[in-house]
Amino acid sequence: MESRLTTIITNFILRAILGMGLIFFINHYVLPDESTLNVGLNAVSFLTSGTLGIPGVCLLYGILIYQIL
Repeated sequence: MESRLTTIITNFILRAILGMGLIFFINHYVLPDESTLNVGLNAVSFLTSGTLGIPGVCLLYGILIYQIL
């Protein structure tokens, strides 16, 4: 039982770190400097990317695009 919990926590942390790295990369290298589509690096984005992975990062950017419409 303990190894399953360790696997889940490790998987969450790896997804969260990769998701935050992807957000940082997109904010600094893909989008223009004065873009309004920058996702913040905060607890909500950490939990979203950790729980949902790459689709969670896409969801965060999709929410920002929807707010602009």
